[in-house]
Amino acid sequence: MNELLDHTKFKDPKITAKGEIRASVAFDTLKTLWFNTGSLCNIECANCYIASSPTADHFVYLTPDDMAPYLDEIEALGHGEIEIGFTGGEPMMNPHILQMSDMAMARGHQLLILTNAMKPLMRPRVQKGLLDLKNRFPNQLILRVSLDHFTAAEHDKERGDGSFDIAMNGMNWLSENGFTIHIAGRSIFSETEVQAREGFAKLIAQNNWRIDAKNPMELVLFPEMDETVDVPEITTDCWGILDIHPDSMMCATSRMIVRRKGEDIPAVLACTLLWDDPQFEMSKTLTDARSPVSLNHPHCAKFCVLGGASCSG
Repeated sequence: MNELLDHTKFKDPKITAKGEIRASVAFDTLKTLWFNTGSLCNIECANCYIASSPTADHFVYLTPDDMAPYLDEIEALGHGEIEIGFTGGEPMMNPHILQMSDMAMARGHQLLILTNAMKPLMRPRVQKGLLDLKNRFPNQLILRVSLDHFTAAEHDKERGDGSFDIAMNGMNWLSENGFTIHIAGRSIFSETEVQAREGFAKLIAQNNWRIDAKNPMELVLFPEMDETVDVPEITTDCWGILDIHPDSMMCATSRMIVRRKGEDIPAVLACTLLWDDPQFEMSKTLTDARSPVSLNHPHCAKFCVLGGASCSG
């Protein structure tokens, strides 16, 4: 049985509960810039790390005017062509999603859109727009579809009865129309990673999707995030003990843009996962968001350092 998190942990950004120096990650270079397009979603999952739902409005819809200054700043800082990621909520619900996608790819950036491939994706206006974008920007667009499990029974436990079948329709439409699609699954289930990849491989083969289940970029299996479960704090000594370099952490090369309800302008967060902890809101600009990130959160340990996961494509 999992033990509850020790309440003395993750209190001081510089020192652990045992009095050791907490690890931090210096900013290296910007490889991925995430835009949270809004917290509204067409469904409410049993365990959504960012608390999205059909009524969630803690992040309002980003607009092209919100996005444009950050695209300009990428160029001004000399980062060149990078990966732009859209997450949510469900990005396909944002009324500006097609225009913002166009803006990102017109600058030469690769675009990764996270989606549940359900009803918002299947609207005719969205489908027509996605087809146009794919044709105008070949090889720049990837859609990563959230399929928690390769069976309907387990997937629907997280996302609601019938969710799996609806997502299958979306996946098949994307595949039949030649989109590059990846899958994001979860590792909360009882099988091993090998068994999970074998199960997804069978589902992929049955539907003739062009996805390699053995490729960890094309089938991402995310560790589950639960802030109440005990996890060790990461110290500066851990890098050597674990043989991990801090540059491999996603906060060394990525940031996320959000616009909170009631705020006039967006903010830059250190991480896609740490959206509700004020210590990880860094600034209003990318220029000022390049300071080191202290690994002062259970997600830092469980998801990134020990889980070896990254949201980027």
